[in-house]
Amino acid sequence: MPHRKLARRRGPDPARALAYRVLREVSEGAYANLALGQALADARLDARDAAFVTELVAGTCRLAGTYDRVLAAASGRDVARLQPALLDVLRLGAHQLLSMRVPAHAAVGAGVELAAAEVGEKVAGLTNAVLRKVAARPLDAWLAALSAGEDAVGALALRTHHPRWIAEEYVRLLGDEAEEALAANNVSPVPTLVVRPGLADLSELGGEPTRWSPFGARRPGNPADVDAVRQGRAGVQDEGSQLVALALAEASGGEGPADADAPGAAPWLDLCAGPGGKAALLAGLAADGGRRLVASEVAEHRARLVAQALRAYSGDHAPAVLCADGTAPPWREASFARVMADVPCTGLGALRRRPEARWRRRPGDVDDLVPLQRSLLASALDAAAPGGVVAYVTCSPHHRETTEVVGAVLQASGRSVTPLAPASPLPPDALLAGGPFVQLWPHRHATDAMFLALLRVDN
Repeated sequence: MPHRKLARRRGPDPARALAYRVLREVSEGAYANLALGQALADARLDARDAAFVTELVAGTCRLAGTYDRVLAAASGRDVARLQPALLDVLRLGAHQLLSMRVPAHAAVGAGVELAAAEVGEKVAGLTNAVLRKVAARPLDAWLAALSAGEDAVGALALRTHHPRWIAEEYVRLLGDEAEEALAANNVSPVPTLVVRPGLADLSELGGEPTRWSPFGARRPGNPADVDAVRQGRAGVQDEGSQLVALALAEASGGEGPADADAPGAAPWLDLCAGPGGKAALLAGLAADGGRRLVASEVAEHRARLVAQALRAYSGDHAPAVLCADGTAPPWREASFARVMADVPCTGLGALRRRPEARWRRRPGDVDDLVPLQRSLLASALDAAAPGGVVAYVTCSPHHRETTEVVGAVLQASGRSVTPLAPASPLPPDALLAGGPFVQLWPHRHATDAMFLALLRVDN
């Protein structure tokens, strides 16, 4: 009996193959924005293909948990039983079928070709069958079916594409406003640029000036196309990040030597400076007042990123970069007029820019981070001279990483500390009720969900 010849495969589309390779890196622990940026730089695609790859990667990462539930229903098996490489192929296919304007036959066919080339011919049939079942319903119909039996929070988490524990925290913080806030995490922001004070002018950035920060502009496209960015005289920084740095620089300190205006007065400190965005803005603001910034970072590779971000500064007030542990610092206590403590956190406030983080993070991560956050804030207070000001900052709105950390540390501190309301321009609805602390939100302010507590050390 003659053997039936296998149909000749055309091979995967190069753009989809590139997106798949990036997604595999992300699944193995890489950051999506960094892996995607490097892949696009190496591939040198035209603008149309680069945009297609970007949407494939970012969109698939953003809705990965939702697609896993769809794929489990379509395949009749727990996705944990699928080969990780095949699961990434199926996620890419699901995104094209449910969230992009790709014809079903093209998405299914491309998924089969990709699976055969990257995973093996033996999974081509399974890929075809699963993706065809996914294509049988639009996303809204899948969400309605999967929501059956869910309570209100579970249904909210599913339709906004977040894990339940994150949706619960948003409801706790925002009540009926939670759905709008969660939905805002699914909208990719326009890149925001920032000038280094004294090194570049806002007009060099192009784009639209930011609403509250006088140093920023929103500009679509590749930031590296801007001369000032390539030269280190400007950078990429969310407006919320700019605002918390500006608030520290313009905070009202005391009248002691730490707050004197004369050159040579107490320097400023960025306690956890990596990767260097806030340090680069603070360095210019400090130099404007005759101060010098000390930027400290515990991880060597991140300290190198800080040095790269600060490379354009020179002269008497050029910043210094240290590789040091902020919880066991090498500097003397009460040495700095301003201290930025932008502590490690879950990053739940930057989910629109880090789409994979919502599925990678777990509630236990908060438990692990809170002790470090408290230790770093206590160290920051110790580093501030009398009259100096500390900014406690997180890119997370989670109450355990924000107000609870500040409250616990102030209660345990042996120093007299006064919480301050920011003096710099901020959105009028950014102040938390019952206190001077600041919470920014993407859906309200088009910034990351940055938290800020300004604390003046009185003695």
